[in-house]
Amino acid sequence: MKSFLKHNSLILSLYGIALLFSFFLLLNYEKVIIHIYLNRLVGNAFLNDFFYYVTYFGDGMLAPFLLLAILVYNTRLGIYTTLSFITASLFSQVLKHFFFDDVNRPLFVFQWQYHYPINYVEGVERYIHNSFPSGHATQAFAIFMCLAFTAKKQPVKLLFFSLAVVTSFSRVYLSQHWLSDITAGSVIGFIFSILYYYLLISRNKLQRFDRAIYKLKKT
Repeated sequence: MKSFLKHNSLILSLYGIALLFSFFLLLNYEKVIIHIYLNRLVGNAFLNDFFYYVTYFGDGMLAPFLLLAILVYNTRLGIYTTLSFITASLFSQVLKHFFFDDVNRPLFVFQWQYHYPINYVEGVERYIHNSFPSGHATQAFAIFMCLAFTAKKQPVKLLFFSLAVVTSFSRVYLSQHWLSDITAGSVIGFIFSILYYYLLISRNKLQRFDRAIYKLKKT
């Protein structure tokens, strides 16, 4: 794992800083206050469109197509990413529906508990229950961190890490989740991407699949 830490030190450091900042906010302020503050960003036309579309990178409907593309590009990478995605998503859904099913989303809280007007992005179908943890954040980190960890070039690593972060933050921007939801979701996706990296990549498992799917028959 020394090689893993060496080649991924930048994105690991950036994620660590992001987590520390998030934990600082969550430990010092109520999630409702944090959301009201972050909600001030909503309203800019560019940001509204950007987060409206980028949130689909964490959507379960898009994930199969993304995973298939990865599998075609490199079979071992596809297996690694798919396992990370499936197990992280299942774990997140179990928490969401069986352990934290009483956690409501911002729409419910602001309309029926606090009666506070917040800004919404038009065209977004908003939900009211099963808020914790964020499935989109879980899935985005489970997929994009796998890609980041295995990328060769630093700019590519940063690109995939950035996609995981902005996809997760889009859920707060769109008032689908609280900061605590996306933080927990990111940690779940991150842990499973690390776990399968250790099991499949660092231990050199499935080496014969480390190529594009159409090249497998040539070996």
